[in-house]
Amino acid sequence: MMRPCFFALSESAALGMEVCRAAGLEPTPLEERRFESGEFKLRPLESVRGRTAFVFQSLANTPDAPVADRFVRLLFLLQGLRDVGALRLVAVIPYLAYARKDRRTQLRDPVNTRYVAQLIEAAGCDQLVTLDVHNPAALDNAFRIPVDHLSALPMLAHHFASLYGREQLVVVSPDVGGVKRAQVFRELLAEHLGREVPLAFVEKRRAEGVVSGGTLVGMPAGKSVVVMLDDLCATGGTLIRAAEVCRDAGATAVHVAVTHAPLAEGIAALRAADAISTVVTTDSVGMRHAPDDGKLVTLSIAPLLGLAIRRTLDGRPLAPLHRRWPVSDAD
Repeated sequence: MMRPCFFALSESAALGMEVCRAAGLEPTPLEERRFESGEFKLRPLESVRGRTAFVFQSLANTPDAPVADRFVRLLFLLQGLRDVGALRLVAVIPYLAYARKDRRTQLRDPVNTRYVAQLIEAAGCDQLVTLDVHNPAALDNAFRIPVDHLSALPMLAHHFASLYGREQLVVVSPDVGGVKRAQVFRELLAEHLGREVPLAFVEKRRAEGVVSGGTLVGMPAGKSVVVMLDDLCATGGTLIRAAEVCRDAGATAVHVAVTHAPLAEGIAALRAADAISTVVTTDSVGMRHAPDDGKLVTLSIAPLLGLAIRRTLDGRPLAPLHRRWPVSDAD
C-alpha cells in the first residue's frame, strides 16, 4: 500500500500535527498562499496520486480564520487533491460547524447539516471522521458517504471515574434534548465504577430565543456530586442555569463536561460561575482558551483521533473506541 498523506490546514495546524503524530504518520508539505484580494491557493508539495489523503480541519470560528473561510478552504483542498489523483479522501473534522441547525423548526428554515454534507461530498470526499455532533441521527441522515462519528464520552467517563469514583455521583443533562447523550455517558461511568449511576435532567424550554423552565427531574435524595454533560458550550448560559438548579437541590459539587468549546467567552462564563466546581473540555476546536488550573481541565483528543486514523488504515474496527478509554492497540 502506498504511504498515506496527512494535510493539516494552517488554521488547525497545532492540533493537526498532534493527531498526525498520534497516528504514526508524517505530515505532507502543503503550500498555502493568501492574496491581497482575500483569495488563496492550496497546493500539495509532493505527489498524492494513488494515495489515501487525510485532511484535517476544525471548523471553529476565530477572528483571524472565520468558520466560513475555514470551510471553503477545506472544500478547495479536498477538490484539489482529487484533481491531482488522490485515490481516497478522508476529512477529519473534530468540530463540525453548522451541525446544530439540523431540522426545520420554523417555516422556511434551512437545514444546514444537510447542506454541509452535500458540499463535502461534492468536493470528492470519500469518508468523514468527526466528534460528538449535536444530533447523531441527523448526521447519519445527511451524509451518503461513510461517517465515523467518534465520541469523547469514554475519555470523559475515565476522567471522572478516576477522580470522583468514591463519591455519590449523579449524571445530569442540562436539558431534555441531551438526555440520550447523558444516558450513554451514565452507562460508561457505571462500567468504570462497577455500580449504577443515577440520571437526572433539567427541564428547559426555548421559544423565540427566550429560555424558560428549570425543574430538576430524577435527582436522588441526599448529598450528591453532579457531573453535568453537554456536547457544546457556546455562551454557557444553559449550563450555568442548570448548575444553579442542582445546587439548590442540594448537590455538593457540580462538574461540567463539554466536548466542544468554540467560544472563549463561554468557557470564561463557566469558570466564573460560583455554582460550577470544575469545567472539563477537550481541544477539539484546535485551541486552548486558558491555561489549565484548578477549575479548568482540557483533555486532548489527539490520541483518540490518531488511533482512529491508524485503525482506519489497518482496516480494523473503531467499535472499541466507543466503549472505553484508554484503548490499547491490541483491542
